[in-house]
Amino acid sequence: MTDIRIRFRHLQCFLTIAQSRSVGAAADALAITQPALSKTLRELEDALGVKLFLRDKKGMMLTRFGEVFLQHAATSIASLRQGIDSIKLAGNTGGLAVAVGVMPNVVSAVMPHVVDLFKQDAPNTTVRIALGSNAQLLDQLRLGELDLVLGRLAQPEYMIGLSFQQLYFESLVLAARAGHPLTTTPRFRLKTISDYPWILPHHGTIIRMETERFLLSQGIALSSNIVETTSTDFGRSYLLCGDSIWFTPLGTVAPEIEDGKIVLLPLASGSMDGPVGITVRANTIPSPSAALMVESIRRTVTQRQADRA
Repeated sequence: MTDIRIRFRHLQCFLTIAQSRSVGAAADALAITQPALSKTLRELEDALGVKLFLRDKKGMMLTRFGEVFLQHAATSIASLRQGIDSIKLAGNTGGLAVAVGVMPNVVSAVMPHVVDLFKQDAPNTTVRIALGSNAQLLDQLRLGELDLVLGRLAQPEYMIGLSFQQLYFESLVLAARAGHPLTTTPRFRLKTISDYPWILPHHGTIIRMETERFLLSQGIALSSNIVETTSTDFGRSYLLCGDSIWFTPLGTVAPEIEDGKIVLLPLASGSMDGPVGITVRANTIPSPSAALMVESIRRTVTQRQADRA
């Protein structure tokens, strides 16, 4: 057995630096001084005999040893937190809890039906729904703050220590209000979207990256007239009150399309399709509540697909 004395604080400091990619930000998050954090990191690297981080222009970046250690450190912390939370909740309320991270494009279309189905089997289990960008939710999942994430498949660099289970494909669409000038032209040409304001997610999000790849493939430069938001409520309201256009997953505007308030501008079929599914921590056994939530999601998606067939 390897005699390496690694304590909880070493793992916590390592994971916080990996998440924030900054010693300063990690120290603030942990409410300790930067010298104390740097000392803890040196102790961990000395114990392991390898460098876990390298500094570059982007901040603290994991080495290949750091990437390997991240998977095991995150799993250890997540399991410990899961055990502590389960004991606390069982002791205080006699019940259990499951925490689910949900991307905005599926929160209103899918999750109400999922939670309703879940509650039929587990009425006394608390369901916690967390919203955020894919990167934020996956960081929380990796650290054990969430049991699973429902959303689009992330870039490979965000999937270290995680596993993705595909459910279905969802299209990114180009939406406009009913009666928008682009909907009344005899022949729509994609390049004419540059004449109008765009609504896009923040830079670095999955949807933004997919949108920019699509525009590049079509030879269209990124507009300078952009409103950036990850709020689906704001996106819908802003779209309906003017002549902007919105690159967004179909699920965020499906109800308004059915009501005739929003229309889709024509794009090549499948040009911006992407996989949606469940992301969990790799090589870990889910809690009974998390396993039931996964099953509830699968049953809900299967039923929705059958209803549409």
